[in-house]
Amino acid sequence: MSESIPVLRLENIVKTFPGVRALDDVSLSVLPGEVHALMGENGAGKSTLMKVLGGIHAPDSGRILIAEEPSVMTSPQHAKARGVVFIHQELSLADELSVAENIFLGELPLKSFGRVDWKTLYDDTDAILKTLNVGFNARTLVGDLSIANQQMVEIGRALTVDPRAVIFDEPTASLTDAEKVVLFKVIADLQAKGVGIIYISHRMEEIFKITDRITVLRDGQYRGTLNTAETNEDEVTQLMIGRSLDLSRNVSHHEMGDVALEVRGLTCGKMFTDVTFAVRKGEVLGFYGLVGAGRTEIAETLFGLRTPSAGKILLEGQEVQINSPIDAIRHGISLVPEDRKNQGLVLGMNCRDNMTLPQVGDLTAGPFVSDGAEIAIFDQYRDKLDIRTPGWRQIAGNLSGGNQQKIVIGKWLSMRPKVLIVDEPTRGIDVGSKSEIHNLIRELAAQGYAVIVISSEMPEVLHVSDRIIAMFSGRVMREFTSEEVTEDTLVQAISGISADKVA
Repeated sequence: MSESIPVLRLENIVKTFPGVRALDDVSLSVLPGEVHALMGENGAGKSTLMKVLGGIHAPDSGRILIAEEPSVMTSPQHAKARGVVFIHQELSLADELSVAENIFLGELPLKSFGRVDWKTLYDDTDAILKTLNVGFNARTLVGDLSIANQQMVEIGRALTVDPRAVIFDEPTASLTDAEKVVLFKVIADLQAKGVGIIYISHRMEEIFKITDRITVLRDGQYRGTLNTAETNEDEVTQLMIGRSLDLSRNVSHHEMGDVALEVRGLTCGKMFTDVTFAVRKGEVLGFYGLVGAGRTEIAETLFGLRTPSAGKILLEGQEVQINSPIDAIRHGISLVPEDRKNQGLVLGMNCRDNMTLPQVGDLTAGPFVSDGAEIAIFDQYRDKLDIRTPGWRQIAGNLSGGNQQKIVIGKWLSMRPKVLIVDEPTRGIDVGSKSEIHNLIRELAAQGYAVIVISSEMPEVLHVSDRIIAMFSGRVMREFTSEEVTEDTLVQAISGISADKVA
């Protein structure tokens, strides 16, 4: 990392919205070839700071300097023209257009009379895709790609210019482990060219793997900048939330009840085969495995979104047939999906209506929905789950990630389920809110709920689970209790190494 002039510098930035001081005298500098992490809880000011840098918000005071030259950013296009490129967590792609058209949108190469130079467009795009090592080409429709591959298209946009700085906002949220390796190589290549990187992520393991420095914001204020090699997770967490977190292994202190859900030989085509397990009332059963191991597909089958080709599902000892989510809900199975924004919430709807959506037909007073009944349910679970919102009228899309997740959990708890399935409970959630969700899961188990947690994060599944099922390629490899599991044996199991081979 060079110690030369910063590629960009944000100096004493202040930004106020009605009633809220979102940024209060925040400064940040990025050196050539540096990967600089920007961390903080949801609502700490990270997004606002980046919107100031990207020309979406004008600062009330403070300066932006690009290579030490003062710059007034008026739009994202202006920022890009100055060499500052953003790769957003929220995809902004046109599904109906090709990969090439999306990557060069607004900058299509032209021939005479304003005609698009398709050959140049496709050739330039394929050259970019080659560096990303992806399995699709320039002509592929973006709408036909997986979310992970769409994220790679977003990354490809940054490579159409010769950037001074690239801002990555939660870039690995939708990527597989193999795609993360490619992303980190792209970042290393940018570093080698002297490009400065701002890397926004809640994933500590990534921060400590690829960054050089870490700047922390809390409540819109600058809390400090640390050299990554000279700090640790606890120090960063202390700066972010003002306290340490309990990341110890789970040890249950309550009695477990009878079996709530049992699955025998469940099979769904090629997605998963001969899956057998049981979860008891008062227990948290964790599912851990690589992307594509079949964990989410099992949850979707139990919730009636997929039809099994073989096997049995038993609730409290009685076999049940689940052919739709309506069947699952009627039998007492609820699913908090991994993609809360697209599958768990109606972002433009208020908090009350989101929470009561599955049971709105039961909350009628004559031909109308009973506002009083809906508000009573919302108030009950807002208090129970400590949902931080000014009131039920707040639009769900305006809440932090942690509070959005609590709305989804509250929605299903209000249905009084026998089994609660939570898929990737803390994806895209800051470290403080993550701790709250973990504590909530443990509290629900203590109250007698049977909880299934699916997670791609080893510390998370170790922290919340009483037992862990390790999956590989659609099969259950091993089952562990919280007392016997180790990180090594868990990694071996999800890599396809059976207990017999380990022995």
